[in-house]
Amino acid sequence: MYIITLAGNIFIILIYKLSPTLQKPMYFFLANFSVLEIFYISSTSPKMLSDLLSEYKWISFYGCAAQLYCVLFLAGTEFYILATMSYDRYNAICQPLLYTIIMNKKTCTQLIAGSWLIGASNALIHTIFTFSVPFCSSHKLNSFFCDVPVLLKLACKDTWLNELIVFIFGGGMTSGSLILTIISYAKIISTILNISSMSQRKKAFSTCTSHLIVVTIFYGSVFFMYLRPKSSYGKDEDKLVAVMYTVIAPLLNPFIYSLRNQEVKTAVRKIVYRSLSSAKMRNRDGS
Repeated sequence: MYIITLAGNIFIILIYKLSPTLQKPMYFFLANFSVLEIFYISSTSPKMLSDLLSEYKWISFYGCAAQLYCVLFLAGTEFYILATMSYDRYNAICQPLLYTIIMNKKTCTQLIAGSWLIGASNALIHTIFTFSVPFCSSHKLNSFFCDVPVLLKLACKDTWLNELIVFIFGGGMTSGSLILTIISYAKIISTILNISSMSQRKKAFSTCTSHLIVVTIFYGSVFFMYLRPKSSYGKDEDKLVAVMYTVIAPLLNPFIYSLRNQEVKTAVRKIVYRSLSSAKMRNRDGS
């Protein structure tokens, strides 16, 4: 699954780089999203795979802190890249005549940079506060990676402040990106419903369905995992939820975006045709 995820996301990046027809803001964001997904799954899966092959499964204190920071950093960034992609679809559907002016290269770069900055800041806050609490003698993590709810379960003191920080900063960050996404799609749906042609409606909806599927999977699993009281932390089913947003979502995303996207499939056919034509030309010249 890890190898397939890497291959799928690298495929998206290469298609964007090699296809002139995909040099659009939508695919710029998608390529950046794929880069993020490669780092995201790589922050947990290699360690998990090594532990599956090892009898003694462990991680150092500083290694755990680094892993927690990376997971939170990349997850937080993903929230806002998804919100940015929603904003891009809003401009494409609701303001098509101004689309190229609004979503220029500078704006797209700033939106991506802002997403990474928000993710980095949020992760730093949670990592500092999580590792500021004293941990008890038992350091067994009921998870396959270091995560805030799992670590708070090992704390030797009341963690109400940490839980409050999770709800304020984590909840505020995720809710903020979700609100931006909902506003964008509310306006998109309103615009689409005012389109008289049924074929144009379907075409407009088709450009959004892939993104909505990805948003539902990621937001649903993360909200369930983090925005709960401490009393429900550490149960075995949490590991299944964690697998959903750290492993399954990055695995499915390249397939959701490529298999449901006609432009991507057309670009792939053109690249394959161009490659075959070049190969035939070389063989002809060689003979």
